[in-house]
Amino acid sequence: MPFVHVAGPKDDDGGRKGGDDANFETGTVTKTRPKTKRPNLYRVLLLNDDYTPMEFVVLVLQDVFNKSREDAMQIMLHVHQKGVGECGVYPYEVAETKVTRVMDTARKNQHPLQCVMEKQ
Repeated sequence: MPFVHVAGPKDDDGGRKGGDDANFETGTVTKTRPKTKRPNLYRVLLLNDDYTPMEFVVLVLQDVFNKSREDAMQIMLHVHQKGVGECGVYPYEVAETKVTRVMDTARKNQHPLQCVMEKQ
């Protein structure tokens, strides 16, 4: 760790008392790090509709969310039966990117699939 040298008291004319042989104090400088707050997390949700093919939803879950075929099928069926299903929980920027990718992919393939994010 670096040492900080602090000079002794000054005399009336601004010079150091005792000339070059002044007493010096040494100490250790420590930096305190502010506690980093964990980022807010967001749930990414798929919403059911009556038009998007189930197989397309499975492919999106595999491609965008890196789900296995089995996990993707399970989530897709949950969305189909319950109307909404969670694809994952992510920090804001990641969640936003995934929502955008799903929506872009759905539009390019002319499907009305909706994907949203909500703060956890």
